[in-house]
Amino acid sequence: MKNIDFKNNLKQAGLYLGLASLLLVPSACEQSFLDTDPQGKQAGTVFWQNEGDATKAVNAMYANLRGWTNTAFAPIAVENMGSDDAEKGSTASDATFFNDYDNFSVGSGDGQLADFWKGQYQNINYANQVLDNIPAISMDETLKARYLGEAKFVRAYSYFRLVRAYGDVPLRLKLPADASEYNLPRTPKADVYAAIEKDLTEAAAVLPQSYGSSDLGRVTKGAAMSLNAKVSMYQSKWQQVLDLTNQVIASGKYSLFNNYEQLFRIANENSSESIFEIQNELLQSNKDASNSQYSQVQGVRGVTGGGWGFNVPTKALADAFETGDPRRDATIIFRGETTPEGDAIAAVGDNPMYNQKSYVPFSLYISGFNEGAQQNVRVIRYADVLLMNAEAANELGNNALALSSLELVRARARGTSKTILPKVTTTDKVALRTAIWNERHYELAMEFDRYFDVIRQGRGAEIFGPKGWKANKNEVWPVPQTEIDLSAGLLVQNPGY
Repeated sequence: MKNIDFKNNLKQAGLYLGLASLLLVPSACEQSFLDTDPQGKQAGTVFWQNEGDATKAVNAMYANLRGWTNTAFAPIAVENMGSDDAEKGSTASDATFFNDYDNFSVGSGDGQLADFWKGQYQNINYANQVLDNIPAISMDETLKARYLGEAKFVRAYSYFRLVRAYGDVPLRLKLPADASEYNLPRTPKADVYAAIEKDLTEAAAVLPQSYGSSDLGRVTKGAAMSLNAKVSMYQSKWQQVLDLTNQVIASGKYSLFNNYEQLFRIANENSSESIFEIQNELLQSNKDASNSQYSQVQGVRGVTGGGWGFNVPTKALADAFETGDPRRDATIIFRGETTPEGDAIAAVGDNPMYNQKSYVPFSLYISGFNEGAQQNVRVIRYADVLLMNAEAANELGNNALALSSLELVRARARGTSKTILPKVTTTDKVALRTAIWNERHYELAMEFDRYFDVIRQGRGAEIFGPKGWKANKNEVWPVPQTEIDLSAGLLVQNPGY
């Protein structure tokens, strides 16, 4: 899906977002609702007229999620580089700005901060265009409600990413009516969280539990509830976390995939464990739509079909796993190994390790396209829901449920082995909390979860302090200086920056 082409640009939080005209393209291939063929601009004056226009707009919203600012350098910097699991990678002289996130010396002028902000507000603008314009279209009312639910999920997802990264952020829930609404101040994060929860609750009320094959990958009721549970977890709303995760579990729509390493391969995208994935595809007939660089920027450096070698696992991560945990080798590509897919990794090179979860077998590379362009991005998995359920149950004093949900995740990782990953049996609340936190570390490593997870647990200074993390400052990143400048000082900087 090609990006929306915006006219009538406006300045809001440093973004130039269009209101009147969209470059939208209809579906061109039955295999995916995101497959499109390139076309010219469709005049804004004749858009938002019918159900077809609504479909194009919603598909364009999804397509933006896979773009550079949503899945490549900016999220690596903002959502993962500060963690103890990842470091820059590639060659020492390339993209050295990543090191400033790794050691917490980044300033407000860094471009990745601005790109991350921009990418999320682009998603929000796409969602707001859908939410403001589709209600007036005469079309199937059930489909209309679903489309609005999908847009509310996307908006909530982007605001969640923003509020974790920056704290208070401008909250825009509709398109600006005139110039007086272009420039908004930062909204208190509690109010942003409330808006996120409202969007996700309303989305869950109208979204289906599942889709047919032609719509596979669209947002479901389970996705809205699962994201709402995660949002609630970040606010320590434990009863809400428990209620939401119990409902997702009771729906019977999800189950843990039996092979952890294979879960992340292309053949098993949108599996029984998938709750929400950003859909990527490689279409040889449409290079513009095959634009994902998620896998490319993290791929094994120095080999055809690999990639650029950024965002690599650390020795600390490799050493963190319990003895014999198969997830260690399923998460990390080590120099000198041969992958389960048969790729021999040279014993020497720029980096000793790479992210195996973003890996695409080298044989699938097609010359002229980005390496791994067809690899989906796993955003929410059922394993995460089970671990949220375990943590909430423990916090509320139900250690039996906590141990049961935790054991499901460990049992899948353990497989048929009788000697590794023994059952956790402690009923001590503090010890069980630590066991659940550790399990999140092992299970979700290199999935852009660890950094903010540690911060919401209140362990930033303990875990990241040796890297330079400081309390009362590094809970959030600096607001991009470009946004402060464009707001004429209406936006204020975070303390310490």
